[in-house]
Amino acid sequence: MAAPAVPAPSPTTTPPHPAPPHPTVLTRARRHLPRLGALAFLAAIGYLVIAPLVGLQRLAFEDDARGYSAAFDSPDMAETLRTTAGMALGSLVIALVLGTFLAWAATRLPPRLRLLRVLPVLPIVVPAVAAVTGWAFLFSPRPGYLNAALRNLPWWDHLDEGPVDIYTLPWIVLITGFGLTAFVYLFVSAGFGNINAELIEAAQVSGSSPAGVFFRVTLPLLRPVLVYGGFVALLLGLGQFTGPLLLGRNNGVNVLTTDMYVAVSQSPVDYGRAAAIGSPLLLFGIAVVLFQKVILGDHSRFVTHGGKAFRSGGRPSWVAVTGILLYGLVALALPLGALIVVSLSAFWSGRIQPSGFTLYNFRRVFQESGITDAIVNSLVTSVISVAIALPLGFIAASLLLKGRRFRIIRAAVDFIVAMPLGIPAVVFGAGFLLTYSREPFILYGTRTVIVLVYVTLMLPFATRMQLSGMVALGDTYLEASRTSGAGALRTNTEIVLPLLRPTLAGAGALMFVLLTHEFTASLLVRAPTTQVMGTILFDYWANGSYPLVAAIALVMTLVTSVGVFIAMSVAGSDIFEKL
Repeated sequence: MAAPAVPAPSPTTTPPHPAPPHPTVLTRARRHLPRLGALAFLAAIGYLVIAPLVGLQRLAFEDDARGYSAAFDSPDMAETLRTTAGMALGSLVIALVLGTFLAWAATRLPPRLRLLRVLPVLPIVVPAVAAVTGWAFLFSPRPGYLNAALRNLPWWDHLDEGPVDIYTLPWIVLITGFGLTAFVYLFVSAGFGNINAELIEAAQVSGSSPAGVFFRVTLPLLRPVLVYGGFVALLLGLGQFTGPLLLGRNNGVNVLTTDMYVAVSQSPVDYGRAAAIGSPLLLFGIAVVLFQKVILGDHSRFVTHGGKAFRSGGRPSWVAVTGILLYGLVALALPLGALIVVSLSAFWSGRIQPSGFTLYNFRRVFQESGITDAIVNSLVTSVISVAIALPLGFIAASLLLKGRRFRIIRAAVDFIVAMPLGIPAVVFGAGFLLTYSREPFILYGTRTVIVLVYVTLMLPFATRMQLSGMVALGDTYLEASRTSGAGALRTNTEIVLPLLRPTLAGAGALMFVLLTHEFTASLLVRAPTTQVMGTILFDYWANGSYPLVAAIALVMTLVTSVGVFIAMSVAGSDIFEKL
């Protein structure tokens, strides 16, 4: 019987692959959302930082560059430029020498006196306007306390005033140098921490003396931080405003910053001339920012430490202890002591009379509505500015650290957030006064314009400190969060921000300190009805109410000291080094 026929298998038909779905509009929008957000952030901070500067320069070039003609055709401009350069260079030399010595001395302190390392930083805590007025109370030609004491010595007992005149350029340079020393100290101290101890030990084993080790090994290794710190100190010296305004203006000592202030405080306001006067400061500030980003961008080229960090090879030095204590006495204790004496006196004279001490001036500070309103304004605007600057700094730091997909946007953000640190505050103050006293934003006389200028000035600090915290945090936690399926928003809110809480608290407290004694930009954008502590102090100084000035200065110092204490409590004693 024949076997049944088996049907041939039918050919297997492979079903066609479905065509990939076309991305929807929503999908495409989500894909480009990060780039659009980065562009929007860049536009916002770009307008905040750059628009005031561009507006000033536009007015300077109007009418065939009338602003530049009015500024630089003046017969006094050459002398102003020489004075500005001389003050900046002189204060730079003082700051470099003192700052380097103090940084070395901090490495040679006995173990039980290591706390003295913070002493050279404390002058940053004292508001510049308070420190300058304190020096004036000490060395004014006739009623200055130290001048009166010096006239009792046989060398100067024939004088009716002096022998020191605090209102002259050499003494303004000296005071400015003392103020800049703390910044150089921070840079050089960080440089000491990066030096490989093995290099120092090798030089000592080879028979070099301590002086030889310092000048042949340590100092050359510190060259990068000295160069960079020197540029920063030079920039700060060129932009000095408080000392020249309070001490030099009435004695014919003019610098670019005070000339800018005169141009925008006179009637009618001459913004074009003010912009032209500030152009050298603007150009130099931009050059320093570019130098930092381009020339010093690769910081790893300057790392000199190996397995062992720097430690002093010499024995503890009492010369180091004496030097730090002497600097603290001169730069901190003397001006504060003068403020205390004047604030407790009924009037300022060359004699200290403890029997006449009174708290009347402090009662006036908290009873006069104009002063209390200024204190409240200062505190409120500082808190609001910190609350705005922190999230802006977080976004900027995130872009700088992880925005590799947006290279152009990242580079632009990096440059823009660094500009307020390189360009003097007086330039921004004039720019904000121009931008926000006319259409489309008329904000003159309100707290809002003060908040805007404060946020702009704090962008570098908010970004730098949070960037340091993110770098220290590393990528482990972020990768674990992403692996678990969390998006960027959830990762930042539930992982990054809680871990950065000490950094955020320290950054906020430090910015609050810097803002409560901000004076330069505030003086330009304030209105008679909207004052802060620094500007009300200046008004009373101009009116000759010196005991009240001293009381206000001490209140400012107390506020900033509390802020520093909080900052150091939540972020560590090295908070200033994180800048």
